[in-house]
Amino acid sequence: MLESGANTISFAGHAASSAQFKGLYAEGMSLVEETASYLDGAGRLASKSLPRMASVLYAAESMRLTTRLMQVASWLLLQRAINNGEMTRDQVMSEKKKVRLDTFNVDHTAPGWMDLPEEFQDLVEKSVRLQNRVAVLDREIYRPSEAPSITANNQNSVQAQLSLLKTAFGVH
Repeated sequence: MLESGANTISFAGHAASSAQFKGLYAEGMSLVEETASYLDGAGRLASKSLPRMASVLYAAESMRLTTRLMQVASWLLLQRAINNGEMTRDQVMSEKKKVRLDTFNVDHTAPGWMDLPEEFQDLVEKSVRLQNRVAVLDREIYRPSEAPSITANNQNSVQAQLSLLKTAFGVH
């Protein structure tokens, strides 16, 4: 049922327990494994031959990458716990306070970025896109008052939809 004056219906709560969420969960956990494998193997070898500036950037971006993925994985695990009835919404809300989904943007213009291994750059980009998708879902589920709204007073509906798409796909 829509509240008085509301002009949108949120399907996020249902989407979070759907096959769509299961796919997002699988994608997130797979990316965590792929990244760990890369950083412990090919990435470690590749980092040893980088120029100094790229080597420093690689170390910093590796930490950001792993932190970003651990935050996303934490959120996904909490959502799975609530979906499976292992935790209550209140328990999840309490634990969610420790999860940050708005951290560590990537500076593609940083000195040394272009010298980083292509596979590493790809993992960073995948992690940012995943983080953005999870952040949008989080806002829709847990903070609906912060979710973008479409009203005639603040922007037209086409601009609002473009803004939502940019947010969902991490386009700047």
